[in-house]
Amino acid sequence: MSKLVRLKRIDSKKGHVIRRYTAFSTTFEEARGWYRVDDEMAAYLQTVHQVPNDEDTPLAFDVCTSEEAEALEAAEKKKAEERARATEPNVAMPRDVVAAISTPDVEGRDAPRRGRTAAAGKRA
Repeated sequence: MSKLVRLKRIDSKKGHVIRRYTAFSTTFEEARGWYRVDDEMAAYLQTVHQVPNDEDTPLAFDVCTSEEAEALEAAEKKKAEERARATEPNVAMPRDVVAAISTPDVEGRDAPRRGRTAAAGKRA
């Protein structure tokens, strides 16, 4: 029975820094994605950490069956789509307020400033 393995995606905040790793005469590259390996190699790759001989660092590989790999890919895709759909907060930015204040109104006068109306700006 074979397993699928891949180097975890680069994320220096999480400690995932390996882009390429060679074991059993096979070079694994983060950009290439999943590799099908035998159980012996999968068992070894499950123990590989991001920094050699440092058990406190995160594991370097995702090792799973094909069903687990599909579920992992689907979850990552869903998370990426949610991040892409996230909109900016509904808050006026300073540049928006300045633009609204300094734009002239229809008659060519400056738009009224906060607390003043067009009528209050005229003197009798």
